Amino acid sequence: MRAYGLVLVLSLFMTSRISAEGIQVEAAPNKGKWQSHLTHLVKDLPPDVTGKSDSGLNTFGGLIARKEKATGFFHTAKITGRWWLVDPDGCLFIHRGIASVSPLHSAPAESVMTSKFGGAAQWAEKTSDLLREYGFNGLGGWADISNMESTPRRLVTTRIWNFMSAYGKKRGGTVQQAGHMGYPNDCIFVFDPDFETFCDEHAKQLEACKNDPWILGHFSDNELPFKHDCLANYLKLPESEPGHKAALAWLKKKHGANASAKDITDANRDEFLAHVVDTYCSIVSKAIKKHDPNHLYLGARFHGGDLSRSVIFRAAGPHLDVVSVNYYNAWTPSAEKVAMWAHESGKPFMVTEFYAKGMDSGMANMTGAGWTVKTQADRGRFYQNFVLGLLQAKGCVGWHWFKYADNDPADTKADPSNVDSNKGIVTNRYEPYKPLLELMKELNERAYGLIDHFDKR
Repeated sequence: MRAYGLVLVLSLFMTSRISAEGIQVEAAPNKGKWQSHLTHLVKDLPPDVTGKSDSGLNTFGGLIARKEKATGFFHTAKITGRWWLVDPDGCLFIHRGIASVSPLHSAPAESVMTSKFGGAAQWAEKTSDLLREYGFNGLGGWADISNMESTPRRLVTTRIWNFMSAYGKKRGGTVQQAGHMGYPNDCIFVFDPDFETFCDEHAKQLEACKNDPWILGHFSDNELPFKHDCLANYLKLPESEPGHKAALAWLKKKHGANASAKDITDANRDEFLAHVVDTYCSIVSKAIKKHDPNHLYLGARFHGGDLSRSVIFRAAGPHLDVVSVNYYNAWTPSAEKVAMWAHESGKPFMVTEFYAKGMDSGMANMTGAGWTVKTQADRGRFYQNFVLGLLQAKGCVGWHWFKYADNDPADTKADPSNVDSNKGIVTNRYEPYKPLLELMKELNERAYGLIDHFDKR
């Protein structure tokens, strides 16, 4: 990987005065292999940073004293080397959100919701108040939009539209996998001649919300398979498939009329992967901007091996306003990796999924990609450590914890990654995890001050 030291400090904590403590962490669930991970906390920073909360915020949660041009909608700006979101009033803004803020749907959960809140509208109002109380200003993907956007104290929302997975459902050939949709040979249908027309029709839904200033932007999909070997994968599809035809035509342009899979080089793998990403992002971005020119295109939530492939970010960058990444298997963000995302794309980024599971929750914690820790307080310490790393990355404009509520084993329709784990800030019966939330609040309410502290070093 290239060195990106000019974009970000060489090590997130190398030049910091933050001390660290060890937290017991289990990477593979219930294997009994616990290891100590160094963890940096807000309380260990200098008193002039931790002694006061952010103040002077507007209704969106932006900094009133620090303004750029107001457009009436969210946009991005790069100021003295750091990327920011700019809210509709022109105030600098960082999006602090929770994903999947929606009611649970099992019969036991619905019974508890009725007795605890009275109904979905009352749940939404109380949930909005809860998130604001603990320093969050926004909602990640999969929120209960109709109810959450009707509350008296709104939060800045995002929408997820599933362009490719909706097309795949209509076309046929997809299968639900753990956390995302699966495609034949990990090949998305981006070369289908009907895909572009479908996207234009699908994006007409966005017209209903295009004038809403509380919407940050749109995700087009979640965790699409952008594999390094996608050229070979497309060539393994049936010869009648548009993807196979497109891949073969592309390869013949590189190696001549008799080219086949045996001629593929490493350079070809990179180039064709870039072609797939560029084609997907250009088609979807065009459709989104045609029907909603006011809001940001937030990408398709890159994940896994994508996060190390600079070619993906270079190809996507020209079409995105903000790059979204679901970032797992890192206790502390990699300085090199997060710098690469912003440098190669030329755009800011948001981490749209991360979490840790606590063994004191009573949940089995066998599913999902997040770390396993001992307690809810340890989950909060992970949150602080991870976000402190993000705040030092000058390309980061927000983060979304995954997710609002714990998995509900009584929900028989949940996807395989959301069956039995402690991912929420509330239980699957709507009881808040106070030790986790208090540590989240301690960081959230100091986010702008922490940015200033790190930028002055």
